[in-house]
Amino acid sequence: MANEADKQWNGKSRGGRFGYKFFVYTIRLLGIRCAYCFLALIVIYFIPCAPKATRAIWRYNRRIRSLGVIRSLIELYRHYFSFGQTLIDKIAMKGGLAGRYRYEFDNYERFLEILENPGGVVMIGAHVGCWEAGTGFFGKYGKKINIVMFDAEHQRIKDVLEQNTERSEDFKIIAINQDAIEAMVQMKIALNDGEYVCFNGDRYVDSGRVYQTEFLGAEAAFPIGPFKIASRCRVPVVFYYSMRESARGYRFIFEEPLMEGRVSAEELLRQYVASLERIVGRYPRQWFNFYDFWRNNDSKFK
Repeated sequence: MANEADKQWNGKSRGGRFGYKFFVYTIRLLGIRCAYCFLALIVIYFIPCAPKATRAIWRYNRRIRSLGVIRSLIELYRHYFSFGQTLIDKIAMKGGLAGRYRYEFDNYERFLEILENPGGVVMIGAHVGCWEAGTGFFGKYGKKINIVMFDAEHQRIKDVLEQNTERSEDFKIIAINQDAIEAMVQMKIALNDGEYVCFNGDRYVDSGRVYQTEFLGAEAAFPIGPFKIASRCRVPVVFYYSMRESARGYRFIFEEPLMEGRVSAEELLRQYVASLERIVGRYPRQWFNFYDFWRNNDSKFK
């Protein structure tokens, strides 16, 4: 059984400054396709050299997706490769190459109607696909986006991308790992100003503020905080995903939960989990939580 330090997400995502710099210059000098070729080799390195992430993907494919040993080995490589592609795409888009990609939208007109709400909007996504791919396509709405995230997950690669790419971030960051009260004030001000507060609803650090529910056939824990905020603020809520498809294409998916009357945080979270299950079922290799997400089921996953 893995120890608690192995199982708990620490607020940081995979990928370092050197890796981002490498792909920035590879894309600039040799192009996107060449970057994908280098990625194919780098993935081979990551499989043995990132044991915690590799173990998490292996368990996901074997226990959650119920794949055989050979298929799981193949999917392990493909999973890392899919993740690397989204990182390369993000760098390329920020570097002025967004026109090299194809974009499709689900429920886009309804989504724009919701964004016109004067009282603000709460958007909840997940660590699937590449949510940053869509921020440049919100047009005038992009300046009103406030991303709630752990600064450890953002700051260490922000400078690299801003110094080496053409487009700076349109959105603003609300860091919740520094001053929780200040973060709450910023969220309230943003909503009062008709802006959008955006969360990822699938990760937490404080195990005392979670909700246990079944996800993809096994019990998992989700942070309850984003859903409490969405429920109490009584503003429109949207589940948003930006998923990579073949031939450098992205599909932006917007789902609107049922909000008749006052919906509890628990009910809103249940709707989110059902939505996320549909997305992961459709794009299983774009589940980018590289830690033991179903850690409360160790007896099942031995």
